[in-house]
Amino acid sequence: MNLQSPYLIAEMTQEIFTCNEDLVLESGGTLPGFQISYTTQGHLTPKKDNVIWVLHALTGDANAQQWWSGLVGEDKFFDPSKHFIVCANFLGSCYGSTQPLSENPKTGKPYYYDFPNLTTRDIAASLDRLRKHLGIEQIDTVIGGSLGGQVALEWAYTLGERLKNAIIVASNAKASPWIIGFNETQRMAIETDQTWGVRHPDAGKKGLETARAIGMLSYRHPQTFLQNQCETEEKLDNYKISSYLRYQGLKLANRFNALSYWVLSKAMDSHDIGRGRGGAENALFQIKARVLAIGVDTDVLFTSEESRFISHQVPKGTYKEIRSIYGHDAFLIEYEQMNYILKSFYLEGNG
Repeated sequence: MNLQSPYLIAEMTQEIFTCNEDLVLESGGTLPGFQISYTTQGHLTPKKDNVIWVLHALTGDANAQQWWSGLVGEDKFFDPSKHFIVCANFLGSCYGSTQPLSENPKTGKPYYYDFPNLTTRDIAASLDRLRKHLGIEQIDTVIGGSLGGQVALEWAYTLGERLKNAIIVASNAKASPWIIGFNETQRMAIETDQTWGVRHPDAGKKGLETARAIGMLSYRHPQTFLQNQCETEEKLDNYKISSYLRYQGLKLANRFNALSYWVLSKAMDSHDIGRGRGGAENALFQIKARVLAIGVDTDVLFTSEESRFISHQVPKGTYKEIRSIYGHDAFLIEYEQMNYILKSFYLEGNG
């Protein structure tokens, strides 16, 4: 990556890519055409060697500069004055891409519960359609955390020589029973909502509040709650942590929908880089890119051991660790450590 090229900063543009070709899914079904909402910022170099593709987590969107503000943006590590930055909203998500509330072309009505199951491999395949649409032959870096890291790893496998660097943050090569279990309890919470099953955009909204509260417990480490939600007075009820989790649940339910949450959590469960490829070790060994796997020492959802496994199995792997009390969410918080780790990785690559 050329970190010195002086290019004028372009305003971030948000666009819709419409693919009229069917997307054949791993399940054997098809998605009859789809849309992907995406953003771009910056300019391609004459050699077109400065593409940075950012992949979001479960409830993220295409505006990486907002949710990863410590890494993406003017004067940040991934700077649009030097890089051409792309971020696309995943299929199934409710921020402009085709999702359960989109119109099913076969019926003329929203999909709702008829939306097909997606896997991380399907999401990566849809991103590759967008890559080809944009005329991008080579990608310098694909970077993603959590679900975004799972999709990034899948895409790194299929991109082969077209990808130089893959940065997999707080993620894994295969969804563990622990992660699937957490996701299942969240879907069970959605199912208890009496509106679940109704064909309405707000179906499952109260259940989603509970699901998010459950999720928050896995995104952080107990030490985080001891520091931020510990009581300073003796109480028998109305605890800080109770208010915090209810607030977080309501906050998500007001910006997301239960159907998208269901689809994307299922996609996370499906992740297995080795499926049909001779196992995870064999599949990881086929990845051509330099791979930086970043773990978090206190991550109880995507453990640091899972990140180490990725770095040990790929031919050109590096492992680095974030030390933090914030658990899984540390990759969205500990910007100083992230910047140091990334700088070291690129310096090693240019050495």
